Amino acid sequence: MSATVRVDVTGVGKKFCRSLKRSMIYGLRDMMGHVVGRPADPGRLRPEEFWALEEVTFSLGKGESFGIIGPNGSGKTTLLKMLNGIFMPDKGRIRIQGRVGALIQVGAGFHPMLSGRENIYVNGSILGMTRREIDERLQEIIRFADIGAFLDTPVKYYSSGMYVRLGFAIAVHCRPDILLIDEILAVGDSDFQMKCYRKMNEIKKRGTTIVLVSHNEYTIREETDRCLYLDRGQRRFLGNTEEGINLYIRDTLERQARATDKQRQTRPDDEDKAARILGLRFLNARGEEVSFLPTGETLVLEVPCEVRRPLTKPIFSVNFYGEGQFFYCANSHYEGVVFSRLEPGRWRARVTIPACHLPVHHYVCSVVIAEENESNLVDWHNMAYSFCVGRALNARGSMKLKTEWELKEDRAA
Repeated sequence: MSATVRVDVTGVGKKFCRSLKRSMIYGLRDMMGHVVGRPADPGRLRPEEFWALEEVTFSLGKGESFGIIGPNGSGKTTLLKMLNGIFMPDKGRIRIQGRVGALIQVGAGFHPMLSGRENIYVNGSILGMTRREIDERLQEIIRFADIGAFLDTPVKYYSSGMYVRLGFAIAVHCRPDILLIDEILAVGDSDFQMKCYRKMNEIKKRGTTIVLVSHNEYTIREETDRCLYLDRGQRRFLGNTEEGINLYIRDTLERQARATDKQRQTRPDDEDKAARILGLRFLNARGEEVSFLPTGETLVLEVPCEVRRPLTKPIFSVNFYGEGQFFYCANSHYEGVVFSRLEPGRWRARVTIPACHLPVHHYVCSVVIAEENESNLVDWHNMAYSFCVGRALNARGSMKLKTEWELKEDRAA
């Protein structure tokens, strides 16, 4: 293993059993098999067993920041626990070089009846620190955790946020070579999260390798260089973080679209409508259908529809919503566009947004067809479509605006 490689994972697989009873039986059989020299085949699945992870391979170097993303149940936490030595792989190999600091589960490594101060010594010892090292760093840990008078209170009375404060403070001050962090940081308040990310960047510069698991793609974008995208225990992508997150978002939106297909099907009362919306298409500047677009790029919205009876002055509208907010409305009436009478047949309304500067976000969209005025609805698909605006390349923040830079000498100064 190279001196610059901190983590080496090769063909790793981990299986679990859905039945507790069968799991206990298999465990006894496996132990007896080892005793008599006939171990079970680790690559074979027995009844009720399944692969939580299968054939996962990657390596991490010194000072690298690495993200692990994927939907719930994809094996992210299982992989992190194997890296921490809590689980052993059923097949493949994991090699770790250096001290590991981990923050995987709220309260992990803490004794509920001991105070926060006492648990600093317990948890620090678990992470490989000597008592002398803990004594030297005790005040740094206390200042970083910032839990005040609760330091000498039994941790069973701590809130989840206080657990995280103390756990993270211990993990980073054990000066780990590898730091493993699960979604647990989301429990803390925003100020503490920012303090944690600043600390992570600080120790990364000193050579600490960071592995971060999160559902928050913006955190993964900002804090990691490469990422592993897991889906149902399989490696879906390994490489540049931006590419991996874009693929993850597209897959997520496609799953959401399939889940809402029933909402788009013809309803019994559709036959009475003068027109029927047939869908909503999102296109890029090349006319390709997309579910994801970097902010600032050209977005084309297409609304195919079927007109049954003539429509006088039809109005088309596409509305974007996110987290309970109404973000944007592309509305032909508000923009002064007047369409003439539509005769029965198939039609396609199209609106082009030359520079879509919507903030980086997941959006749900509604489509409306009205006649002559907004209140006279003909058909309406309420929040039936999903679209994601992502961060533009070489941009920071939630949107990218067109700019013109210049640099001139200030002779008057």
